[in-house]
Amino acid sequence: MFCQSTNDSHSILGDEPLKSETLFTAGDSASEGEQTRKRPEEYPSTMADGTGDPASGNLSPQQEGDSKGLDLAPVAGDSSQGWPGKSFPEVCPLCGSRISSEGPGGEFRSRMSLFLQKFGPAIGWIDLPSGFLLSVIIPVYNEQVTIRELVSRVEAVPIPKEIILVDDGSTDGTRQILEGWRGRPGFQILFHEMNRGKGAAIRSGLAVSRGHVVLIQDADLEYDPVHYPELIYPIVRGVADVVYGSRFLPGGPHRVLYFWHAVANGIITTLSNMFTDLNLTDVETCYKVFRGDLIRSIAPTLREEGFGFEIEVTAKVARRRCRIYEVGISYFGRTYAEGKKIRLRDAFHAVWCILRYWRWD
Repeated sequence: MFCQSTNDSHSILGDEPLKSETLFTAGDSASEGEQTRKRPEEYPSTMADGTGDPASGNLSPQQEGDSKGLDLAPVAGDSSQGWPGKSFPEVCPLCGSRISSEGPGGEFRSRMSLFLQKFGPAIGWIDLPSGFLLSVIIPVYNEQVTIRELVSRVEAVPIPKEIILVDDGSTDGTRQILEGWRGRPGFQILFHEMNRGKGAAIRSGLAVSRGHVVLIQDADLEYDPVHYPELIYPIVRGVADVVYGSRFLPGGPHRVLYFWHAVANGIITTLSNMFTDLNLTDVETCYKVFRGDLIRSIAPTLREEGFGFEIEVTAKVARRRCRIYEVGISYFGRTYAEGKKIRLRDAFHAVWCILRYWRWD
């Protein structure tokens, strides 16, 4: 399956998009932070027309006809639809009072709109279509110490989502914690009877995911869910099919840890880029975000059981000429004494995966 795009904004959502949309703001729950507003008569199209620069909403000639915008068909049990275009705030985000569209109020409203377009995702202010659903897949292996806090942070992100937890044969009590969450609204809990690896857990999660966007989240606390709005924004806007959260781009605090880990990561990323013709800065990052229909179409071809998933999926989205973006994130790394699991053998296996998936899908 190739990524495809269209210059018809309405085709993203169906023929009859609703005339309202929901605004989610950081610090509010989905119910407290939403405001319904009338849609302006016309929105500027943010979808590609088949030529030009993807950063401006257009694709290169190589990608023409091979990339597809976000398919926001309703998920099962949800018949609502919405509109992902840029909008102008009609109320002050600070005091909640209505902003007039004429006179000084109109000028303030325009300036605020420009501010939110540039900085909104970074502060958790992002327009989402009605009926939008994010699938957060969390592979879990022996994370009893961190799993409760991590899930609490994921729940706190004011984006409609389903949380898919896949226990990969934990033996430290993590499984018992997850069993206690069975039946919890918005959760899907899966169990592997034995430890199979991160890639296998992700495949299990993909098989039950329903979201328009799918995000991979590690079960430790190295990656902060506060970045979700920034990570999904390029896909919701319609300019990206895949987004990686890079630990090596400016995006927040980074714990200073292992020098040779950084060297190995740089070598692996460079080798991967040489074979995929990409210019990623962090191929091994946990934060990988995909259009839901895209990653579910790739899922049946995924073979890697462990950390090789990172290299394999990168090679496969590159081969499909998908529009890939990177977003800088913070990184709260941990030591081996604190539970870090990746080992030297995983670096050698990554090199093997680069060679294997360069030619073979």
